Amino acid sequence: MSSNIFSAKKISKFFGHGKKTVCAVNEVSFDIADGEIVSIVGGSGCGKSVLAKIMLGLYKPNGGEFLYKGKPITNTRDHWNEVQSVFQDPFGCFNQFFSIRAQLKDAFGILKNKPSKQEIEQRVDEALLAVNVKPADIEGKYPFELSGGQMQRMLLARIFALKPKVLIADEPTSMVDACVRANILDYLMKLKVELGMTIIFITHDIGLAYYVSDRIFIMHDAKIVEAGDPAEVTQNPQSPHTIKLLEDIPDINREWIKK
Repeated sequence: MSSNIFSAKKISKFFGHGKKTVCAVNEVSFDIADGEIVSIVGGSGCGKSVLAKIMLGLYKPNGGEFLYKGKPITNTRDHWNEVQSVFQDPFGCFNQFFSIRAQLKDAFGILKNKPSKQEIEQRVDEALLAVNVKPADIEGKYPFELSGGQMQRMLLARIFALKPKVLIADEPTSMVDACVRANILDYLMKLKVELGMTIIFITHDIGLAYYVSDRIFIMHDAKIVEAGDPAEVTQNPQSPHTIKLLEDIPDINREWIKK
């Protein structure tokens, strides 16, 4: 049986003070196994992105116990050697004044054992090819010269290059069209197969979660209200919030869900 990569025991995260205190994560518990793809699904403001930032080490829980590979996160920089992320706005993740290739190479600076210059060049080329981009096509290009879909590929290329143990993908398909969305999901599956990566997929779309996940967590009002394998959650939903997410899929076809 795979060991757990993340373990949470009644973790909570609050913001503000006194009467203005907001509970973003409320006594949430879960385990995520090494090599799993787990989707955290919920509407806006449910707490899923805050939970993702706890996994990244950007936030510390106010209560409960959160462990990565059996230990608390004590050094964020060391944590980022193994846990990386992609977000919904790729342009916000790249500096508009530096070339894309230069920034892909600079990303290796986070690693404890930085590869040689020659190996970095090779790994950047291989990463670009992994997301179906010819290195020559982005040579000398800046972020503002590419489309949103192309920039999402650059974010994923950075992941292929750095080869972290865990990827946290926070709404990476929300700003692209259906064709690009399908490509990004295929790249996520490729990361799991080729690199054995654990992937946490944050989304409001239970249909996409069904497509990519080993398990689905449904979040509502700062809590995980339902969890299970995709078929179990979608075919026999127990929470009214899961049912609402299913109803929100346009023209949902239950036969498609069962495939």
